[in-house]
Amino acid sequence: MSLSAWSLFCTLSLVTAFSPGPAVLLAVSNAATLGMRRALISSSGNAAGVFLVSATAMLGLGALLKTSALWFGALKVAGAAYLIYLGVRQWRSRTVLSGLAENTAAVAAAAAQPSARLFVQGLLVATTNPKSILFFTALLPQFMRQDAPMIPQFLTLTLTFAACTVLSHLCYVALARTIGRWLSGNRGRWLNRLSAAMFVTMGIGLLRLRRSAA
Repeated sequence: MSLSAWSLFCTLSLVTAFSPGPAVLLAVSNAATLGMRRALISSSGNAAGVFLVSATAMLGLGALLKTSALWFGALKVAGAAYLIYLGVRQWRSRTVLSGLAENTAAVAAAAAQPSARLFVQGLLVATTNPKSILFFTALLPQFMRQDAPMIPQFLTLTLTFAACTVLSHLCYVALARTIGRWLSGNRGRWLNRLSAAMFVTMGIGLLRLRRSAA
């Protein structure tokens, strides 16, 4: 792969990674409620999910989603249900989006939230979105040379995209930490509800996704 092709892919990956979506919202929500370090655990899970999604696309399952209404619908419903679940849980959460390390509620919530659960959260957000698989199915072949070994190219492109994803989460998490002190009282409570509503909205939007539009 030429440097110019990789640079183009890297630019496209950065634009995609920084576009607000379920993974970004999850990272910001976890940063504000559990702290920056704990939020990065879910971001690591999301990066692992990106790798699995890319591998899935390479195995041809992306093409299967394009042609099979049953598989596409099943994955779509699973992804939407999980996003809606996250929204309901966020709405019912007693932890206000404050992001303060001194906040006892946030500290207690962080202690009660297993690292494995945070990792799986990020993993599921990445792997239950059919748009992600279709995205990689359409994108990766455009940057892979047929006359070169596939595995090194796959690893280069996938790790590049995963790194861009983690970088975007770091930036969003840092922003959430910066404004965390401002998010106290009613402002934090309303932002908590807004975050929940956005999860539900994304889940409903995913339900409306059609194969022809992907």
